Amino acid sequence: MLALSRKKGESLIINNNVEITILDIKGDQIKVGIQAPKDVTIYRKEVYLQIQDANKEATEAAEGLEALRNLF
Repeated sequence: MLALSRKKGESLIINNNVEITILDIKGDQIKVGIQAPKDVTIYRKEVYLQIQDANKEATEAAEGLEALRNLF
C-alpha cells in the first residue's frame, strides 16, 4: 500500500485518467472528489464487498438450481 500525505486542494493522479482531490478536512473526516472516465466503476469498499457477497450467493444459488434440475 502506498501512503501519501495530501493537503486540502491537492490531488493524486492514478493511471493517467483518474484524479483524486482532497476537497475538505474536518476533524477525522476527509471529503474526497474523484474524477474518472464514465467507464471506470467507483464504489466505497463496504458497498463493493456487499456486491461481491451478493454475486457469490447468486452464483451458488444458480449452481444449486442446476444440480436440482440434473436430478430430474
